[in-house]
Amino acid sequence: MSDYLEPRKQIDDAELEEKLRPARLEEFVGQATLKEKLSIYIEAARQRGEALDHVLFYGPPGLGKTTLAYIIANEMGTEIRVSAGPALERPGDLVGLLTGLKAADVLFIDEVHRLPRTVEEYLYAAMEDYKLDIVIDKGPAARTVSLAIPRFTLIAATTRAGLITAPLRSRFGVVERLDYYPSEELQDIVERSARILGIESDHNGSSEIAKRSRGTPRIANRLLRRVRDYAQVKADGVITEVEARNALDMLEIDHLGLDDMDRRILLTIIEKYDGGPVGLGTIAAAIGEDEGTIEAVYEPYLLQLGFLDRTPRGRRATRGAYQHLGKKHSKEGLFDGR
Repeated sequence: MSDYLEPRKQIDDAELEEKLRPARLEEFVGQATLKEKLSIYIEAARQRGEALDHVLFYGPPGLGKTTLAYIIANEMGTEIRVSAGPALERPGDLVGLLTGLKAADVLFIDEVHRLPRTVEEYLYAAMEDYKLDIVIDKGPAARTVSLAIPRFTLIAATTRAGLITAPLRSRFGVVERLDYYPSEELQDIVERSARILGIESDHNGSSEIAKRSRGTPRIANRLLRRVRDYAQVKADGVITEVEARNALDMLEIDHLGLDDMDRRILLTIIEKYDGGPVGLGTIAAAIGEDEGTIEAVYEPYLLQLGFLDRTPRGRRATRGAYQHLGKKHSKEGLFDGR
């Protein structure tokens, strides 16, 4: 039977991410200042024999917030329990997680800004006093039972730091932002991932992938796998600069990492609304994309590139966006002083 027809175990994206995820802080590429601070906090907590302070990571998706949570648990020598804000629908869901923790264990909650208010209020006492006040029965028979829980570390991650309530934010001892990665660090990540996955790539091929990865390791790893597919079918399986460029051009990812949706957002503002300002809801309706996705996934990178402005009246395309897309603005002097 042909090899192509034989059943093989398929590795899904979750398994690949697990395989590529560094286990120790020294293996984590990039975010040098954050790594230095975390190493000090972790070592100090270990020397005292205490749980690490609660940690909040925020920033755009794909920069390593979840990976750092696993690394902290590994460095502390403790277990990690993982959940997400939308999954904790009732206080009982949180109680089940917390009562299963041991001393100094890590509880990681992704998308913490989406925690229901009732669940969040239970979390306050758990984070501050390491206890849970559970209400039993209803009406005149209702009573409160206080349940002690071990001192644990809550690590929370969010892409929408502004949506976290002030009482919750104030209970984190460590609050850190993750920034986009320069292409040099992304190239190191691409080359490390290529070695782990057994992909043959030369220095220039890795560099081309890194430059078009939007400053995001998750995107870099995804593009590496797609370029590998292209090189396997169209060439000899080796990712060179030429093969990487051809593959990424086929995927419609330009030299700055902008994809088709990025260009649609900018072109909608420029061509349909004369450069803006235009509201986010209007843009979302015009391109058929969710407002939250545009704001959390696409806008941060466009803002970083200087292609988009947020104004009180809405979004506006900048001179850089016009130049990148080869468009000429009809309003004389619109960009004076920029």
